Amino acid sequence: MTLQSIPRSLQAERAPVTREEALKSVRTLLRYMGEDPEREGLLDTPKRFLKAWDDLFSGYRTDPREALERTFEEVAGYDEIVILRGTEFYSHCEHHVIPMKGTVDIAYLPNGRVVGLSKLSRVVEGYAKRLQTQEALTAEIGDAIEEVLRPRGVAVIVRAQHQCMAMRGVRQCGADTVTQTLRGAFRTDPVEEARLFRLLDA
Repeated sequence: MTLQSIPRSLQAERAPVTREEALKSVRTLLRYMGEDPEREGLLDTPKRFLKAWDDLFSGYRTDPREALERTFEEVAGYDEIVILRGTEFYSHCEHHVIPMKGTVDIAYLPNGRVVGLSKLSRVVEGYAKRLQTQEALTAEIGDAIEEVLRPRGVAVIVRAQHQCMAMRGVRQCGADTVTQTLRGAFRTDPVEEARLFRLLDA
């Protein structure tokens, strides 16, 4: 089994790092950028840094699919489109570890299983709080909903701004990137696809 074949949420377990090793690495990076980690203002920065990373990358310690396991039995007969628009997320690009932020629209056509709307947001957060590319984030959210709920159709549309483009490189502030994945009826049935985008634009 290669490292690439192991779920990203489990890869960190293959190479454990102690907290002291991590703190030492932060101090090294501070020196690399030209700072003195021993000066008063930076003495507690390594601890604060790791505390922030514990939150920002908490997705590695969760399985977002678990949020979808509990469904509402009393609405099992509902079979119309469910749409959650504008779920905000913050993530970090895996190329530069610089933030990206945006919104996610999720739609699905139930096939006997309807999940709480907050659970869809938890799926977004679970995958966003990892090193990501926007394309991978879009696909992972779609995969989770498709594989756990087994709906007749799934759509995930992500709009984001990448600070790695704004703060460095081409320095394009305000540029939006849009990615989407359409599954099942939203991909194969033109009527359902048209209905989806009509509702999203409403």
